[in-house]
Amino acid sequence: MSALSSGACLGMLALGGMRFPCALGRTGCRVRKREGDGATPVGLWRLRVVLYRPDRVQRPRTHLPVQAIRPCDGWCDAPADRNYNRPVHLPYPASAERLWRTDGLYDIVVVLDYNDRPRVRGRGSAIFMHVAKPGYAPTEGCIALARPYLSRLLERMGSRATLAVRGP
Repeated sequence: MSALSSGACLGMLALGGMRFPCALGRTGCRVRKREGDGATPVGLWRLRVVLYRPDRVQRPRTHLPVQAIRPCDGWCDAPADRNYNRPVHLPYPASAERLWRTDGLYDIVVVLDYNDRPRVRGRGSAIFMHVAKPGYAPTEGCIALARPYLSRLLERMGSRATLAVRGP
């Protein structure tokens, strides 16, 4: 189990004796997350699956399930769509985030179980743990770590790992 504590848009992720800086949502952490609000949701989230770009990184070493990302992979972020907060194939008729990104942020992505069972329309979608932007710039609601830290963390997390996000 790892725990995350937050300041404004910068947090600290801890696993055992290890501590890693991480970027959080541009509006901080919130208990009542809404689609597009830029907040990281507060709560206890299981790590569902690790996605990775096989053309850029090796398959991550982890006890979690792992899947390669393909150029046609996306994630629906349209609250009115039947596939809201689910993976989809692109092109997709509703709004969907592209997982095959050119900026490297999704070279390694951990899908969290936020708002997936049950899915509540408008409560937020595509909440991931992924690679951080330079300088730990804020995310749109995800948790982002430097790639070496994310890889190191995944190597040590068990198949039933959870992430606790605490508010300020």
